[in-house]
Amino acid sequence: MHKFATVLAGGGGTRFWPLSRQELPKQLINISGNDIMLNDTIGRFDGVIPLENTMVVTNASQAVLMESIMHISVPASNILVEPVARNTAASILYAALYIEKQYGDSLMVVSPSDHHITDELKFKKTLSDACSVAEETGKLVTIGIKPTFASTGYGYISHSKQSFTAEPCNVYEVTDFVEKPNFPTAQDYLSSGNYLWNSGIFIWKTSVIIENYKRFLPRLYHSMLPLCDDLNPEHHKKIIQEIYPTLPSISIDYGILERSDEVAVIPGDFGWNDIGSWDALGAIIPQDEFGNIVKANHVGIQTANSIIYSEERLISTIGIDGLIIADTKDALLICSKEKAQDVKDIVVLLKKRGMKEFL
Repeated sequence: MHKFATVLAGGGGTRFWPLSRQELPKQLINISGNDIMLNDTIGRFDGVIPLENTMVVTNASQAVLMESIMHISVPASNILVEPVARNTAASILYAALYIEKQYGDSLMVVSPSDHHITDELKFKKTLSDACSVAEETGKLVTIGIKPTFASTGYGYISHSKQSFTAEPCNVYEVTDFVEKPNFPTAQDYLSSGNYLWNSGIFIWKTSVIIENYKRFLPRLYHSMLPLCDDLNPEHHKKIIQEIYPTLPSISIDYGILERSDEVAVIPGDFGWNDIGSWDALGAIIPQDEFGNIVKANHVGIQTANSIIYSEERLISTIGIDGLIIADTKDALLICSKEKAQDVKDIVVLLKKRGMKEFL
């Protein structure tokens, strides 16, 4: 059975503003110091999935730049361009229909484009095991991350206490998907031992996920079915332009995974972080002796527990604690670390005020 990776790379990374913008979102930026986050993601599949079997779903504003900087092993024809954003259910079905049309029933790994993973060998082993489970059982498989602290920034997956298999790894039935909890609830999840962080990494056969769309999202399925009837580039582009704006916007979690009783989870422990906001930079950049995370030309006095980023200018600080300072060529963000998740609201405000040049 063919194996394909589908990388979802159309997001705007609004919680990483002002570094992340619509046309240059964080997945197309080198934050780790190795490569852009998209290419780091693609490279991690090597040895499990042929890199040339990587499909990337993105939007029109990012596609041209992406083609020029994307991993050299991935053909440009493997970029699937959405004319408008319609959430993950549409993106994943688009890729599944495309893969099945071209190659028949195949194994499909779905991954966000902006994760950071420190132990790639463990990741590859877990992903390989998940592929085996999905192929052998016909389950919708997800990788859940063993929580290391009571996070309120991640969604959670609750699962059965007993694994239904021990080969090639422990696999558990998913009982529920839970949205980001408050802190006391997150503490309860952590202590229970039956909850994992939702990584957004999924593995299934294209035939299985398509059948689930037919069952749970029939309107979306029937609306998108014509997308891959004609793969001639010009005809295909015209069909997409007509169909996509009419589609409902719904996540794969809400549309299918929370409703299906055929979802299984494999625990993963490979140094995962989704780098969703500024306060997650500590997963990539080590703290200094005062608890600061600094990627800048910085001089500080009595500066602690802060995140300081600058592309060019010197940042000097005196007597601050627990701040985020992010400086780019045309915008400066200063906020409390406690409000890191709210940076996206600045982007909303900029849109309302028509300040498009800062988006």
